[in-house]
Amino acid sequence: MSTTLRTESPRNRRSAARSVDADQLNRRADGTRRPWYSSVIARVVMVVLSVIFLLPLYWMVISSLKSDEELAKFPPTFIPQSWQFGNFVDAVSAMPFLQFFMNSAIITVSVVIFSVISNFVVAYGFACLKWPGRDLVFYLVIATLFLPFPVTLIPMFDMWARLGLVNTMFPLIIPAMFGSAFYVFLLRQFLLQIPRDMLDAARIDGAREWTILWRLVFPTAKPALTTVAIFAAVASWNDFMGPLIYLQDESVQTLSIGLQSFRSVHAQDVSFNQLMAASFLVILPLLILFFVFQRHFIRGITIGGFK
Repeated sequence: MSTTLRTESPRNRRSAARSVDADQLNRRADGTRRPWYSSVIARVVMVVLSVIFLLPLYWMVISSLKSDEELAKFPPTFIPQSWQFGNFVDAVSAMPFLQFFMNSAIITVSVVIFSVISNFVVAYGFACLKWPGRDLVFYLVIATLFLPFPVTLIPMFDMWARLGLVNTMFPLIIPAMFGSAFYVFLLRQFLLQIPRDMLDAARIDGAREWTILWRLVFPTAKPALTTVAIFAAVASWNDFMGPLIYLQDESVQTLSIGLQSFRSVHAQDVSFNQLMAASFLVILPLLILFFVFQRHFIRGITIGGFK
């Protein structure tokens, strides 16, 4: 007597899982089905809000591709009649764009690396280790979020000036080595969902804390670490006050300062379309970063990963 085993293909399993998830989304908490038009209304609202949110970005892009004559037209055109890609070349040539870009990239990459490492280690200590006064120290760390930037501005500048590091990139990079309260909180909330039994089993098998940290917990926390990396990259890339205070020479200034100088110093020679072209080039790396890692970013924000 022979029996035939039937196995489902991965495509069929994924389709079945999607249908189950869709059925769960279409039901309320009490188990009753939602009306069919509720999902339609929700999607229409999301589309409208997305269009409103993307409209300034779209206007920046088409303004950067218009000629001076077309910019002066009223009513304005929503699609350029003649595509002026030379505006980007003129915008880059009007200032040392590549130098500013490299400075911003060096600072941002350094901040991202140090932020991920330092905040991960600190969050592991608060989430996966038990020691006296742990919760009290964590509350003190969270309390630093309420300190406004102007309160610490003068003491920090005085410290960096005494160390002779003003007009260098170090005042913008070194603080990332000591963690941030918000990033520590975000990672701690994620690490708290790691099963304690898994960590205890590794300790019983003789694994040290550093081994558990990097070989067991680190791969699991990649979504949250990606979220921290994106947050740190956006904050460092867009930072204006820090470079304005600490970076004085043009050779070490970033794109945020260069764009402001582009507006003020070259205001008489640069048109609005070139300014929009320069602005779009400044935000373009952030757009690419988000679209490449958006899945990890959303997963890290939801603080998921464990069932």
